[in-house]
Order: sequence, then structure tokens, then C-alpha cells
Amino acid sequence: MKTQPSHRQSGFTLVELLVVIAIIAVLAGAGFAAGNAAIQKARKTTALATAISIESAVNNFYNEYGTMPKENMTADTTVKTTDIPILEVLLGLENTTPPMNTRAVKFLSVKEGKSNKNGLIYNTAGTKVAGLYDPWGGPYFMMLDGDYDEILKSVSTGQSGAVAKSLNGRRVAVWSEGADAKTKKSSADDVTTWGQ
Repeated sequence: MKTQPSHRQSGFTLVELLVVIAIIAVLAGAGFAAGNAAIQKARKTTALATAISIESAVNNFYNEYGTMPKENMTADTTVKTTDIPILEVLLGLENTTPPMNTRAVKFLSVKEGKSNKNGLIYNTAGTKVAGLYDPWGGPYFMMLDGDYDEILKSVSTGQSGAVAKSLNGRRVAVWSEGADAKTKKSSADDVTTWGQ
């Protein structure tokens, strides 16, 4: 007796499709997590490079003029990079009388940013500096040695849980509060020029 060969319809079963979809979802999730981690690491690297540039600019200003780029300081003072006068002094663009940067030396060179993120921002007309921002949209902070003793006292990033410390042999310390600047959950993502 001859038996009829069974013909199976070609295609995938529902179970096979669901298994393939689940595998793709797991791989995509892992890829997104790795991509996000790489993006955050790149932002921290960019923020550190800019913070070091700011610190170098302040030190170079001090070496050139023998004073800090902010007037009337008698104690260690913290300023933000949204403080336009000090930013203009470091950029050699100041319009104050009398000028602090009399030779209009450009001590600070940073890239231009967009939409209050990751760089130097100008006003809508493009004629005046509006601030210098980190990759997360927050300002950088600078503590300047206003009493000229080369000891920065009580340096803290402002985050809850961040420990204030003194830095000896320094005229300036620069930091960014990182991605959680608005929520202030921890100081783990802060970027500092004096090490973590």
C-alpha cells in the first residue's frame, strides 16, 4: 500500500515568531543600554575637557595680569559660566570700564553650542555672549581664590552628599554638576578638575 507523503505548509509557527521577536527585543535593549552608556561617557569627557579649558584660562589670566578675572573679591568666590562679565573677560570680549583684560587676550577657546547645551551660547542676534553650558544644559561652576592664598576652602559641587574639601596650591577649581543637576540625587556623575 502506498502512503501519501505528508505536505507541511511552509512558514513559521506563531511560537517560532514569538521566540524570534523576543530575542530581537533583548538584543535591542542591550544595544540601547550600551549606546546610552557610551553617550554619557562622551558627555563626561567633553565636560571635563571644557572644565580644564576654563581652569587653564583663569590661570593664564592670572599669570598675565596678576589678578583674578573678577573684581572686588576678598574671599574665595564661586561663580557660574552664566556670569557674563567673567566669561567676556576670559574670551577677550569685555565691554567694562575700566577693562580687566586690557590687551583683549582670548584666554578661553571653547566650541559654540546650540540651545543652551554643550558650549558657548550667544544671544539670538549672535552679538553677545549668553553663557557657557555643559553637555546636559547646566552651567559650569568656578571657585576662584579671592584671598590669593592658593587654598580653595570648602570646595563642593553643591550636590547633596558631596563632601566639601580644601584644595591646596590652586587658584581655581571648575566643575559641572552632570546630568542630575536639577534633581541633585548624588554627586556620582559630577565632573571636576580636581579628581573625584
